[in-house]
Amino acid sequence: MATGTLSQYIQTVERMFRLGEGNELARLLSLRDAHVVNRNLRSSDIATMVEGNCVAPLDELIICHLLCVKAICEKEFLEAYSHQSQCVVTIVKILQNQKEQNWCLPLMYTVCLDLRLVAQKAETAQSNGKILEKAAESLLSCFRVCAADNRTSDDDTKRLGMLYLVNQLLKVYFRINKLHLCKPLIRAIDSSPLWYQFPLAQQITYRYFVGRKAMFDSDYRMADEYLSFAFQLCHRKSHKNKRLILTYLIPVKMLLGYMPTRALLQKYDLLQFWDLTSVVKNGDLRGIDRIMEMHENFFISAGIYLIVEKLKIIAYRNLFRKVFLAENTHQIEIASFQAALQISGQEDVDSDETLCIVANLIFLGMIKGYMSYQHKKVVVSKQNAFPPLPTL
Repeated sequence: MATGTLSQYIQTVERMFRLGEGNELARLLSLRDAHVVNRNLRSSDIATMVEGNCVAPLDELIICHLLCVKAICEKEFLEAYSHQSQCVVTIVKILQNQKEQNWCLPLMYTVCLDLRLVAQKAETAQSNGKILEKAAESLLSCFRVCAADNRTSDDDTKRLGMLYLVNQLLKVYFRINKLHLCKPLIRAIDSSPLWYQFPLAQQITYRYFVGRKAMFDSDYRMADEYLSFAFQLCHRKSHKNKRLILTYLIPVKMLLGYMPTRALLQKYDLLQFWDLTSVVKNGDLRGIDRIMEMHENFFISAGIYLIVEKLKIIAYRNLFRKVFLAENTHQIEIASFQAALQISGQEDVDSDETLCIVANLIFLGMIKGYMSYQHKKVVVSKQNAFPPLPTL
């Protein structure tokens, strides 16, 4: 409805509400629909026009939506956020009033998505994270209503809207770096019997974010499982999304001992990891520092710099394995490992630091053996002294 009078718009919205047309209603109340450019909807007397033609609480929703549209057109994003957050308050009322029905879920999705997007624009003006935090609280109010609807049939329950809301909340929490707030949401979804009824696109988004969180928590097995799910089921034409998933999945795979192929990296324009792969394989510590510096902006902007830096432990393991193979003995002098580290770029490393690195590798199971401090030697197992990384 890019054209038409305010009265016609109000009548159309009211009719769709009476008919229970959730999808059409969502379009008519979306900040991304064509009607937002219709100047006729920016009347200075919106409240009077709406209140005489609509039932409560729909009248509140229309008024707040149109005021939000007006504020956005005037680039008053803080004001727009205020009106859109009120839209969410009204959505909560509508959800609570509709017993054993869920046709309004598409409307809730649209209003909540628009709240997050408006909050992000408003946040740019303030840059303190408070607006997005408040937006998350509004989203949580919808989530609670949906989660509490446990007496309705599986087809009509509002719990089907939980995953969409969780995904919106995960996006907010990642943006404001409050990942600890994700825990109860993840627990609620993972324990939901409705998992397979959630849309696949929402399942993929959820697995992507939870996989990233697992990566930051150093739970690489879980990160691998969730990110692999997201990558494999993401539509093959969604090249940008698949590349984004791989940006996190590749370092996770590398930490688990699986190195990416050049063909894969070339296909998704991620050759930064190819440079890294070769130096990690060779135990080239100087090379890792060089590659990290060369691609520093990429790793930092993706938020994986510290994760990639952990690949040094794999490089230590591969370097020490070379020492083991060269000496061909199961009792290796600490001095041999220290010399290897110095040659590979860590000129200032002393024997104590070398001992710490070896002890860490033994603790992680990357070396099977023990240290003899008295003789300053590392005694490694005669069978499988350096187990393959994927088996750990």
